[in-house]
Amino acid sequence: MPTNPPIVLITGTSSGFGLLTAIALGKAGYHVIATMRDLSKQNRLIERATAENIIQNIECMQLDVTDEKSINQTIKTILAKYQRIDVLVNNAGYAVGGCVEDIPLEVWREQFETNFFGLITLTQAVLPIMRQQKQGKIINISSISGRLGFPGYAAYSASKFAVEGFSESLRHEMLPFGVYVVIVEPGSYKTEIWDKGFANMQTSPESAYRTQLEAVLRYSHKAAKTSPDPQLIADLIVRITAKASPKLRYPLGKGARLSIWGKALLPLKWFEWMLHKLL
Repeated sequence: MPTNPPIVLITGTSSGFGLLTAIALGKAGYHVIATMRDLSKQNRLIERATAENIIQNIECMQLDVTDEKSINQTIKTILAKYQRIDVLVNNAGYAVGGCVEDIPLEVWREQFETNFFGLITLTQAVLPIMRQQKQGKIINISSISGRLGFPGYAAYSASKFAVEGFSESLRHEMLPFGVYVVIVEPGSYKTEIWDKGFANMQTSPESAYRTQLEAVLRYSHKAAKTSPDPQLIADLIVRITAKASPKLRYPLGKGARLSIWGKALLPLKWFEWMLHKLL
């Protein structure tokens, strides 16, 4: 292990991509600040890190991306201990499901507070540090839903489309300072986001979209059961952190690249027909 390993800050590490990425980067020799909104959920990460013999590389901290005071306190603590942050992985997020008319406005706001505004707030807190260091990487976990709008997931997709535009603009702003902004765009993977999304489905028996949403849910359940190992995303993030000049976008997962190319190259009517046929 290096004497002064790079400092990596990751959000949403209690499960899913965040937990796996924390372990993968810890094994690669980074010092990982693994943050989560509820520190009582750190046990899985601690047990895994202990089993992998990398517990010395994992440091858990409380951070709620929707709470600016929480963000500022965490950044202050990290700087006091390490005087730097080399990599930020904006992973915290969740999915709201339901058709547009059925989703209350407050639920839309909650979706954006976590997936978009929380990401912006934390990124703004880290930017001066990386700018003064004249180096760093900001890896934003988006989704294939940030490139393709799927029925029944408009709120989630809209928040990820916002992340995509924000990240692309920020990359142009930060490249002169030696800071690379990267977007990782997973397709369907076996993570807890599926279960949480299904549990948070916004609908009712009286909904005019009930039949359409049920078809979307059947497809989503099938995709969740056959989706690949999320460890692939964690391994990709390790490779990105090691690159001197990473690309802007990294789509990965079952059908992700094909879907993006299909939308870009096919006539819109053909693509819409294929999507509706699939669902």
